[in-house]
Amino acid sequence: MKYSLTDIAKITKGELIGSSNPFIEHLLIDSRKIVNPSDSLFFAIITAQGDGHRFIADAFKKGVNSFIVSKKIVTSDFKGANFVKVKNVLSALQRIAAHHRNKFDIDVIGVTGSNGKTIVKEWLYQLLHLDKNIIRSPRSYNSQVGVPLSVWQIEEQHELAIFEAGISKPGEMHFLEFIIQPTLGILTNIGEAHSEGFKNKKQKLEEKLKLFQSSNCKTIIANGDDKKSRDELKKTGKQIISWGYHKRNAVKLEYVRLKDNGTEVSVCYKPGLKKVKQEALNFAIPFTDNASIENAITCCCVLLYFGMQKKTIIERMKLLQQVNMRLEMKKGINNCVVINDSYSADLSSFNIALNFLQQQSSGLQKTVILSDFLQTGISNKLLYKQIADSLNQNKINRVISIGEQISNNLPLFLNDSTIKQECFLSTESFLQQFRTSQFKDETILIKGARKFEFEQITRLIEQKVHQTRLEINLDAIVHNLKEYQKLLKPGVKTMAMVKAYAYGSGGAEIAGILQYHGCHYLGVAYADEGVELRKAGIHLPIMVMNPDENSFDVLVEYNLEPEIFSFDLLKKLDIYLKREALQQFPVHLEIETGMNRLGFALNTLDELGDFLNNTSSFKIQSVFSHLASSDNERQDDYTLVQAEKFNSAATSLEKKLGYTFLKHLANSAAIVRMPELHFNMVRPGIGLYGVDSSASKKIKLQTVATLITTIAQIKKLKAGESVSYGRKAIVEKDSVIATVRIGYADGYPRRLGNGIGKMLVNGRLTSVIGVVCMDMLMLDITGIKDVKEGGEVIVFGKGLRVQQLAEWANTIPYEIMTGISQRVKRIYFQE
Repeated sequence: MKYSLTDIAKITKGELIGSSNPFIEHLLIDSRKIVNPSDSLFFAIITAQGDGHRFIADAFKKGVNSFIVSKKIVTSDFKGANFVKVKNVLSALQRIAAHHRNKFDIDVIGVTGSNGKTIVKEWLYQLLHLDKNIIRSPRSYNSQVGVPLSVWQIEEQHELAIFEAGISKPGEMHFLEFIIQPTLGILTNIGEAHSEGFKNKKQKLEEKLKLFQSSNCKTIIANGDDKKSRDELKKTGKQIISWGYHKRNAVKLEYVRLKDNGTEVSVCYKPGLKKVKQEALNFAIPFTDNASIENAITCCCVLLYFGMQKKTIIERMKLLQQVNMRLEMKKGINNCVVINDSYSADLSSFNIALNFLQQQSSGLQKTVILSDFLQTGISNKLLYKQIADSLNQNKINRVISIGEQISNNLPLFLNDSTIKQECFLSTESFLQQFRTSQFKDETILIKGARKFEFEQITRLIEQKVHQTRLEINLDAIVHNLKEYQKLLKPGVKTMAMVKAYAYGSGGAEIAGILQYHGCHYLGVAYADEGVELRKAGIHLPIMVMNPDENSFDVLVEYNLEPEIFSFDLLKKLDIYLKREALQQFPVHLEIETGMNRLGFALNTLDELGDFLNNTSSFKIQSVFSHLASSDNERQDDYTLVQAEKFNSAATSLEKKLGYTFLKHLANSAAIVRMPELHFNMVRPGIGLYGVDSSASKKIKLQTVATLITTIAQIKKLKAGESVSYGRKAIVEKDSVIATVRIGYADGYPRRLGNGIGKMLVNGRLTSVIGVVCMDMLMLDITGIKDVKEGGEVIVFGKGLRVQQLAEWANTIPYEIMTGISQRVKRIYFQE
């Protein structure tokens, strides 16, 4: 459905500025994600992290001509563009979505809670999509921005909508209810997740229930065994379909029995949920964890609410499939990068996956492997035309189609395209002709419906490495960057440190996501690190902190900016640049203020200024220094002395040179603890990777890296038997020992042996027993239930912070993180 810009101005109560009246089909909040510019409307949203008005010019250059703004715009700079000026851009977006929602008289399910929202939404889609044409929130689009973008997708053909609603503080749910206007409400588990903005659990529950307050919503489905929730649900005045063990529940649990490969559930319910004789329903699900069981019962209640037959419920519940909550990126064969999204094929998640591909494909060809899109209610002609448009807009180089529908339809819309095409009627036929030589130096997105079993393709293209892996959460990197940027005044730039292979997390991959999300500079230790980033397509300015004479050619060839810390290095580079007839080469000057490592001494600044004024070889990009102890409150006086020396030195150089440059001093800890030291650029390092070196609790960082290994073998030992080399560990009682696939060659410190180090097995801390071997070590798992060979073990990450591991090893997190061996597989994912 399209709206004219005049209509949108009326809906938003805004002032239309412009001479034309285009029709709008796509809503846009990110200038990096433009696919259909001619009929897109860009919203210049202002948040704590940034101002969308800064990106109007970028969107305009890419073909967008319609904008919603709240600031005065110099319209002469945007010839032919149209603007709707409103008081609040986010409110305008929400008003438009709410107006659009009101045009449809269909069932709308609103899902809220602390945990399980996305799982319930996706499972309901799996269970109901054969009967109804469903529109649902893409992935976890449940925020103040995500909800209106989700609701905007409702079209005439849809018969059911399922939208998530997530909040972080009181007052937010009112806006989401205004947009979603659910006819059926689902309340999932109310736990401790996302509780930071609420006084207590009661306040959070009251706020969540506001999603169901309008007269549109007649019924709420929820767990009825929790008394606090039950009491609050009664206050809503709605029909409550509760489930649980208590006899008062509309759907009463009789038993939940765990089996080796799933769970059997038995419930009693009233057909049509009316006052008639109860019936029994027994069904099985292929999951055993408590969260999945709760979510499955919630879904069962929805099926009963819609009047689905018992036989159909039983058949479909046993076919529930795991919801992949993230896009994974791994190293592939022949220098390929593999993005694995081989669990679903629909337009919403397809465009999200293409966006992720764009972020991570710098410098490489882009290949997409696609299956049939198993959607209903939309013609194949329209469906595959939209897919073809997205492939073209994202400049895909090659597409491999697998399935009868896509093979017959997609080529019709790619005839005039430069995209190379290959078609196969089945996954089996693709596998039969597969050769590793067919894939080289490319980023490959694998996206398919579950029935096509694309995991077989993923296994062939992924690089083969051992089972220990380091999982890198790219969303957490972005979150942490934004957390630091929130502390900065407008105009203060960010130089992200990605030296030492991005603290062990992967230089090119991390640099790519930082570049995409608006970092201004990158910092590396050596020139070859910068070269790797350039070859991966990173175009941000890169400062090299430890250049030497042998790297001058590389610095020039790859447009890298060296740090200059001595007259010897300065003079040698000056001679080189003059020989190459190069002028105004960008460099960064380090001043020694008290770290006593590298840098020009304060008493040499006049000499330095004179030298620079007498040569045209250099353009000073920045002047900086290193703080020796910014994370230690007891050393603050020393830090402030360093800052005073630095400021004096930088000011003196500016006067001497006659022009300004960037000044940066603050590292991760100083950014948080000492805002007066921000100057006009800061250098977050370890903090980007989730380690708060300030220990101030003023910043909420997320865990980025999780190191996971697996159990190779489990042994039962008798009292008196020994473990590992040297027989330094003798068990005093009958014990159970697990051998896991990680050792000091993988970067696990040998000093963590003999009970010093610990790991998480099934959520419980267990000690390393005996000495750490090169490729493996042993854990004492005595008393821990349900441990199996092949099971996963968390070395550090969520639940066991790398800071704790470093403390046990009597070192710092930097050493642990940078010490993870390159033979450990890195897996990058985005929720």
